[in-house]
Amino acid sequence: MKFLIAGLGSIGRRHMRNLIALGEKNIVLYRTRKATMPDDELAGFPVETDLQEALKKHKPNAVIVANPTALHLDVAIPAAEAGCVILLEKPVSHSMERLDGLQTAVNKSGSRVLVGFQFRFHPGMIRAKQLIADGEIGRIISAHVHFGEYLPAWHPWEDYRKSYAARADMGGGVVLTQCHSLDYLPWLVGKVESVWGFVARLSDLEVDTDDTAKIALRFEGGALGSLHLDYNQQPPAHHFEIIGTKGSLQWNLSDGVTRIYRAEKKDWEVYPLAAGWERNVMFMEQMKHFIAVVRGEAQPACSLEDGIRVQRLVQAVHESNMTQRVINLNS
Repeated sequence: MKFLIAGLGSIGRRHMRNLIALGEKNIVLYRTRKATMPDDELAGFPVETDLQEALKKHKPNAVIVANPTALHLDVAIPAAEAGCVILLEKPVSHSMERLDGLQTAVNKSGSRVLVGFQFRFHPGMIRAKQLIADGEIGRIISAHVHFGEYLPAWHPWEDYRKSYAARADMGGGVVLTQCHSLDYLPWLVGKVESVWGFVARLSDLEVDTDDTAKIALRFEGGALGSLHLDYNQQPPAHHFEIIGTKGSLQWNLSDGVTRIYRAEKKDWEVYPLAAGWERNVMFMEQMKHFIAVVRGEAQPACSLEDGIRVQRLVQAVHESNMTQRVINLNS
C-alpha cells in the first residue's frame, strides 16, 4: 500500500513514525515546507509540492490529512475524488463550508474517511463506553468535561503565536482545536439535541482566537452536559464525570484511569491502564485501525458523518455565543 501524508508538523510526523513502525514504508510527502520542525527524519522519502500531481503520479491508496485545520478540505476533497481512503485530522475543517462537497466526493468515488479523534482509542475511554452500554451506572442524568491546557506548552519547540491553534486564519481557537470532548461526550452519552455556549478571549496569550469556552448540552435522552475548555490552565487538566441513576463514572487523562461508583456496592472500582502504557499507544491503535480500513477489513470507527456532527456542534457553540440563545440542532 502507498500512503501520502499532507502536513509534516507534529501530528503528521507522529502518523509517519507509526506507519513506519507498523511496516508501512511506501510513503510520499506532500509539503509546503512551512513546518517548524527539522527535516532530518524526512530524508529519503519522495516529496511533492503539487497535490494533483502527487495524486496522479503516485496513485496513493491512502491520504493522511494533517495540515492546518483551515486547509484540510483543500487536500481531502481531491483525495476523495481520487478514491483514496482518508485519515482526516480533527476537526474536519474550520467551518461547515465545502463539507457537502467532501461528502459528495466520498459518496461518488467510494472513498472512506476515518476522522482522527484519537481518544476513541484510549483504553480508559473504551472501558467507560462499555460500562455505560452495560447499564452499570443506570440511566445517564448529567456529564461534565474539564479540558484546560496552556497553549505555549503544547509544542515548546515552536512559537505558539505562529501555530495553527492560535490563528483564526488557520482554523484555530479553543473550541475547534480542543473539540475532542464534543466528539467523545456524545459518543458516550448520546446525540445532542441543543447547545448553549459562551466563548471568549480572556487569557494574556497573544492569540487572535477564542481561548476559553463554557458549553452546555442537552442530550436527546434528556441528560444535561457541560464542558470547560481553555488554553491557559497550568498544570493541564483533562477529565470527565458522568452521573447516572445507579452510580457515577470518572476518567482522568493524567493517569488514564477509569473509575466507577456503583450505588448498590457503595464503593469505587478502579480500572487502571496496562503497565507500560504511554500516550502514543492510542495513536498507534488508531493507525492500525486505519490500515485495516485501507485494506477493506474494517469500517471507520469514527466516520466522516461523526466528524461533521462535531463541526455542527462547534458552529452551534459560536452561534449561541453571538446570538445569546440556545441553538436547537433538530430545527
